[in-house]
Amino acid sequence: MKLLALFLQRQTHEIFEIEVKMSNSKNLHTEDYSKVIINYNNLKVFKLSFQKAMQIFELSRSWPQEEKYALTNQIRRSLRSVCGNIAEAWRKRRYPAYFVSKLSDSDAEAAETEVWLDFALKCGYLSEDIHIQMRRDYDYIC
Repeated sequence: MKLLALFLQRQTHEIFEIEVKMSNSKNLHTEDYSKVIINYNNLKVFKLSFQKAMQIFELSRSWPQEEKYALTNQIRRSLRSVCGNIAEAWRKRRYPAYFVSKLSDSDAEAAETEVWLDFALKCGYLSEDIHIQMRRDYDYIC
């Protein structure tokens, strides 16, 4: 959670600096515009979490039908919730308490995802290599 919070706070700070430049200067350089993050879709952490969610979604399509309303549903919900909470945190970034709360929720959902990945490994639905990589990715995200 600390890495996610620090990352988003740093990007938010950069945006505010650029917004100040934009309001104070008519001669804003092109490289300054490239730093502007328009919405959560531009955040590296959102892109990575979305990519991983889609990767696990694709893997889970081959899981047994009896897992449809159990493991498959649970992991898909927690995956999507990581992304959703990052998006909500971004929208409320000007309110520190709400921002941190949503990042905390995202971190909790990432931890839940890791538990479901562990179950998928033990049930034989994921290879050990994919499991290790996914765990590393979610540790990196949150």
